[in-house]
Amino acid sequence: MADQPDSTAVRVALWRALHVELDAPPHVLDDILGLAIAAPPPDWRQRPDMNPAWTGPFRAAIVTRARFVEDLVIDRGAPQYVILGAGLDTFAQRRPDVASRMRVFEVDQPGPQAWKRRRLAELGRAVPSWLRFVPVDFEAGASWWDELIAAGFDLAQPAVVTSLGVSMYLTCDAITAMLRQVGKLAPGSTFVMTFLVPGDLLPEGERAGLEAASRGARASGTPFVSFFTPEDLVALAREAGFRDVEHVAPAALVQRYFAGRSDGLVPGSGEQIIVATT
Repeated sequence: MADQPDSTAVRVALWRALHVELDAPPHVLDDILGLAIAAPPPDWRQRPDMNPAWTGPFRAAIVTRARFVEDLVIDRGAPQYVILGAGLDTFAQRRPDVASRMRVFEVDQPGPQAWKRRRLAELGRAVPSWLRFVPVDFEAGASWWDELIAAGFDLAQPAVVTSLGVSMYLTCDAITAMLRQVGKLAPGSTFVMTFLVPGDLLPEGERAGLEAASRGARASGTPFVSFFTPEDLVALAREAGFRDVEHVAPAALVQRYFAGRSDGLVPGSGEQIIVATT
């Protein structure tokens, strides 16, 4: 329904909570607020896509990308942070110590975003002045760029812009247009995007998981349409005008966030990250 959160956004919130509930500390990301916002039925842990037997690499990947972005936002110290396809993201609520020093813009479809705002109000979470909700009706052809500026985004100041878990649903043309748009940001701005790699680049043990995820996405009416090799996406970002583009290898993330764990938890490598700087 238009006034409900996207099913993918809910799944992400529930996987974040499962990481806290099921995986041993230290937790890569401590986020149970998304679960409170989503307010799923009491039997949500019995959902097939919450099965602990096979969801470990997926929930690990979800918390890894979120933690990586939050660390980068802190490290870059940009005065503006834009979350494209924000869904049930909870950065502004969990990290006011950081978020209050910048302007945070959450960009999403109008219906799901209005639903999220209602849920935050019901949980007693006031919207601070530095958090801007930016509803964009993509289906009606609205421009997220124009709406972002109308919400107070300052083109003269650098920003961190993120697009997590979105590119696989977009055509290559749409991704190229997004890269070119963000590439026009003030010098020192950073764009972080996740992308899916083709199945034949994955370890054999991970291919079945990607195929299952692809089938689920197709069945829900949101099929995966774009896959990239890291080299191809890095080249695309450079052609779009970014000064520096880095592919963040899965092994580097494992070393950074999962070294020394005794439970063997590691993220899958199907979804990877590029960081592009203007």
